[in-house]
Amino acid sequence: MTLSLSEHYREILVGLGENPEREGLLDTPKRAAKAMQYLCHGYDQTLDAIVNGALFASNSDEMVIVKDIELYSLCEHHLLPFIGKAHVAYIPTGKVLGLSKIARIVDMFARRLQIQENLTRQIADAILDVTNAAGVGVVIEAQHMCMMMRGVEKQNSTMNTSVMLGAFRDSNTTRMEFLQLIGRSK
Repeated sequence: MTLSLSEHYREILVGLGENPEREGLLDTPKRAAKAMQYLCHGYDQTLDAIVNGALFASNSDEMVIVKDIELYSLCEHHLLPFIGKAHVAYIPTGKVLGLSKIARIVDMFARRLQIQENLTRQIADAILDVTNAAGVGVVIEAQHMCMMMRGVEKQNSTMNTSVMLGAFRDSNTTRMEFLQLIGRSK
C-alpha cells in the first residue's frame, strides 16, 4: 500500500518527535501536502501549453529584455526555498514571444525541485527553442534558505547564475549591452 503525500507528512512529524494528533498539527499533513503540490506544480505544465501559440510576427531584431521576474523555487538537495529574480533577454528573428509567456516559462521551471544552475539553463533553452532567437541571455540572482537557515547560515549571500546562448555568447558587445541594461555591468 502506497502512502499519500499527507500521510508521508504525518510520518515526518512523528519522525521529528511531534504528536500529529495535537491540536496545532491536526491538519498540518494535509496543508503541507497541498502546499508542496502547489510549490511543485511546474511538473504539471508543458512549454507548449504555456506558450499557447503566443508567438507574433515582428520585424524587430533588437534585444528584448524582461527583467526582475520574481521567482520562487525549492532546492532539490534540502527541499528548502530559494527566492530571487530572473532577467531574460532574446534577439528575435521574425517572431516575438508574448510578454507574459516569458514570466510563465520562468515560473514553470522554478516550480520544480531545482538547483539554480539548471534552472537558468532550462529557461534559456526553452526561450531559444520557442523563439528560434539569434541569442538568449538569462541571469538569475537568488537567496537560498538552505544556506541562510542551516549550514553556514550566511544571511546576506546571493547566488548569481547566467546562461548566454547564440549572440549573447558569441558577441561580447551583445552580452555587455544585456548586462548593462539589467544593471549588472558598468
